[in-house]
Amino acid sequence: MQGETVTAFERLGAFPLEDGETRVAVWAPTPREVAVRADGEDHPLQEMGGGVWAGFVPLETGDDYWLVADGKPWPDPCSRFQPEGVRGPSRVVDVRPRPRLGLSLDELVIYELHVGTFSEEGTFDGVIPRLRELRELGVTAIELMPVATFPGDRGWGYDGLFTSAPHPAYGGPEGLERLVAAAHRERLGVILDVVYNHVGPGNEALRAFGPYFTDRHHTFWGDAIDYEQQGVREWAIQNAELWVNEYGVDGLRLDAVHAIFDDSPLHVCAEIKRRVGDALVVSEMEIDDWRPIEEWGHDAQWADRSHHELHVLLTGEREGYYANHEGSLDALVEDLRGRGHDPRRLVICAQNHDQVGNRALGDRLPPDALRLAAAVTLFSTCTPLLFMGEEYLETRPFQFFTDHIDRAIAEATREGRKREFEEFAAFSGEEVPDPQDVETFLRSKLDPREPDDLYRELLALHRVLPRELHAEVDGRVLRLRRGGVTLVADFDAHTVELRR
Repeated sequence: MQGETVTAFERLGAFPLEDGETRVAVWAPTPREVAVRADGEDHPLQEMGGGVWAGFVPLETGDDYWLVADGKPWPDPCSRFQPEGVRGPSRVVDVRPRPRLGLSLDELVIYELHVGTFSEEGTFDGVIPRLRELRELGVTAIELMPVATFPGDRGWGYDGLFTSAPHPAYGGPEGLERLVAAAHRERLGVILDVVYNHVGPGNEALRAFGPYFTDRHHTFWGDAIDYEQQGVREWAIQNAELWVNEYGVDGLRLDAVHAIFDDSPLHVCAEIKRRVGDALVVSEMEIDDWRPIEEWGHDAQWADRSHHELHVLLTGEREGYYANHEGSLDALVEDLRGRGHDPRRLVICAQNHDQVGNRALGDRLPPDALRLAAAVTLFSTCTPLLFMGEEYLETRPFQFFTDHIDRAIAEATREGRKREFEEFAAFSGEEVPDPQDVETFLRSKLDPREPDDLYRELLALHRVLPRELHAEVDGRVLRLRRGGVTLVADFDAHTVELRR
């Protein structure tokens, strides 16, 4: 009723009921009036307290609607589906709990993939035919780069605008449901990359309803999100619950949590873990900041230092990510041992989307260097992550691509990408690919082949060898031993050998 204060925060979004009605709730402390528009008719919502407006509306699953703030229609900030993209109406989606497979750090081997470039179809359904071969390779979970709806059809997904709506170009909610179910049939878990540190450009539909953003903090990608606002906290936390409960996703990878600012007694990243329970939570965090696993209760975090040391050792590059790394085998050994933490809680890799895609040309390591880096990574006792295609030594690039529908944003993205690499000696004289050009996206499509036998062998060993890691450094040669198997990695010759 009008003015009533809710004791527990409303479930935000549109939820169909069995009687032909849908419960709609939105956090909207800014407008004076809020309504739902369907079939040209406005249905007023009631102010419930705490900035929330809610009510029952004659909508069924599959119906489209707008939220009207002071007379102007917008998509729902918690929309479950945007079939016509970020500027179209929201659609009511059937909401029901789905089971999870469950993941254990003891057996976790992650395979990161981008839905749009993983297959020719570029859809959730396009991933399904290759799930069995990934499981047979030794992968135990696929990790999807962000799938929330972003502007246009092509993009990495980190500039999502409607964080609860699976991208229509990928197949929308039904496509994601099919992919998760198919993965579970193959005994593969699903981890979803989610972004709570910023929202992409063109976020007027959020600003129309409430103060989602703050100028007290700043991020590299856009305005910082204001987690002092309870409605904003719920927008993020309920999003995490959505993926885990309604899609049966087994875990979440939280993007760049160092850019999630929150001075509350319970950090929003810690509250997310509490609310999703035994679903896996893995965070990307700046090097040497261990808050995710030491303070927030997260299961694991990305540990990029080992990748950077490996990259400098193999290439000699010392710019960008690698400026503060010497390429030290001794430092690498400390990383592989966990730097005082349970190594299973450190996710390490030879490649990932950042380390490939954020290069000017999106180029991957040469095959001999990649095999060596992968061997060290997979032989360690940390949790390994493979980036799509590396298992067969993919040589096609993974480039930075966008499809911004706003011309000004598109041009700013082009120019920003060029400026980013102006002072990189390794890329001087080379044209940085236009992120808006569809060819940049198409060049990044995989060309699948049979996996390299070394990957099969190392993943088989990773499962069965003892967890204790012994290491010996001799010049530029690294010897790692687990049980009765020794890995010899020669960083001068770029060779790797397994000795039993």
